[in-house]
Amino acid sequence: MPKVTLVGAGSAVFARQLMVDTLLIPGLDSGSFALVDSDPARLELAHQLAEKVIALTGKHWTVEASTDRGQVMGGSDYVINFIEVNGLQTVQLDHQIPMKYGVKQCIGDTIGPGGIFKALRTGPDWLDILHDAEEVCPSALVLNYTNPMSILTLAARRATDMKVVGLCHSVQATSEQLASYAGVAYEAMQWRCAGINHMAWFTELTHKGQDLYPLLKKRSSRPAFYDQDPVRFETMRQLGYFVTESSGHFSEYVPYFRKRDDLIVKYARAGYRGETGFYASNWPAWRAAADSHARRMLTGEAEIELRRSHEYASYIIEARETGVPACIHGNVLNTGLIDNLPQDGCVEVACMVDRNGINPCHFGSLPPQLAALNQAHMAVHELIVTSLLEGNREAAVHALMLDPLTAAVCSLEEIRHLFDEMYQAECEFIRAF
Repeated sequence: MPKVTLVGAGSAVFARQLMVDTLLIPGLDSGSFALVDSDPARLELAHQLAEKVIALTGKHWTVEASTDRGQVMGGSDYVINFIEVNGLQTVQLDHQIPMKYGVKQCIGDTIGPGGIFKALRTGPDWLDILHDAEEVCPSALVLNYTNPMSILTLAARRATDMKVVGLCHSVQATSEQLASYAGVAYEAMQWRCAGINHMAWFTELTHKGQDLYPLLKKRSSRPAFYDQDPVRFETMRQLGYFVTESSGHFSEYVPYFRKRDDLIVKYARAGYRGETGFYASNWPAWRAAADSHARRMLTGEAEIELRRSHEYASYIIEARETGVPACIHGNVLNTGLIDNLPQDGCVEVACMVDRNGINPCHFGSLPPQLAALNQAHMAVHELIVTSLLEGNREAAVHALMLDPLTAAVCSLEEIRHLFDEMYQAECEFIRAF
């Protein structure tokens, strides 16, 4: 009977999906959930929803909830983390202050000024959770969904003894998109993918032995097709390979698409395809809508769909608990997995999962142009982890100086001023130094 603790469970819709996924594991009929969140009202909403989905599945699972993780986390076999630290108070600051310096972000929660400051806000709370886990459930497997994924996963591996893997859905979602773009059945497509989170690369993409890249490059010459995913198609055309994150978010990872207004006009489209300020303008409303949807599911106004998603968490639990093996793409330490990326950094590679745990697979070398783009971000990750673990503010400043988009727009002096202004605005939420 596994025990699964969800930290950040006040995000009731995502928590509900992870619980549904777990409850739909064949043969895993009993267990327990522990829900943790700092917001009592949102936590109670998630608790009620958990009771309802358990009843709907007819499984023999129990659920408990507390704002004090120390009361419920003990004995966990799995700790799933998806916390958000002071997001409502800072989402506009993360967007508006960089805008003053010409840094125009679409999402801004994983890299760039917004991502770096999110790491500085989130890192101390995340490490506190892990240190508590070391005391009350030291053998638990920690599944981290919180961004910035690479930074937080790397910090966890450097600072604690917990077994931690970072999980995302960009590989699953993009591979499905690529099958759609190519017009082939997803199950019949073969591919290999590796790199870093949100910047992993499909280095092989075939269907019945035929390389799909010539077809995708030909189709991307049609404007209507290209406009579905302009930044990623342009990157594929120029660098040779398709990347795992959406056009809008990926446009922040490189210096080519957002450093001038004319380039934003040329390559950005509405929404996730590159709209400036898209996340900051919409995330608070999305959060409120998710809470409203959770309440409507409780009253019966909205259907609770009992469908297993493509999130990796339940497949990891299934593999370890029932012996049904799974292949996931996880964020893990680079212990010789990708030959031409920094060793001991955080990389995203295929991993086989079974009763013995998560076993990352050796990938080999990335094409050099792709490895170089990954290496630039891994240097930023190293500096932010140094900042978090040593309380070193200057390392965080240097990280922002190396961020590709910020460096494409600002001078070194301007970047320091940008950092100082963001810190002054957000310092009450930052415990990193």
